[in-house]
Amino acid sequence: METSQTFQTNPLGQNADIFHENQLVLYNDSVNTYNFVRSVLMKICQHEPEQAEQCTLIVHLNGKCSVKKGSLRQLRPFLRGLLRNGLQVEII
Repeated sequence: METSQTFQTNPLGQNADIFHENQLVLYNDSVNTYNFVRSVLMKICQHEPEQAEQCTLIVHLNGKCSVKKGSLRQLRPFLRGLLRNGLQVEII
């Protein structure tokens, strides 16, 4: 029996899995202050003050928050910037 694999492609003919939407998740920690996290989100992720405030509150209350969505290629620079500032983040 012969099997074949099919891949979805975008209009440019590239594999769709390259463009799969991932999430950059920020986790709560006991080291960084609320204001520091908020300012880093504004600086690194270009969040507006209200968005940074909401994300920081969600992290504080729930332990984690998705702060950005996009492809791996799009999210890696944000991941590196947040890690350089001592925040606990991962791409899922």
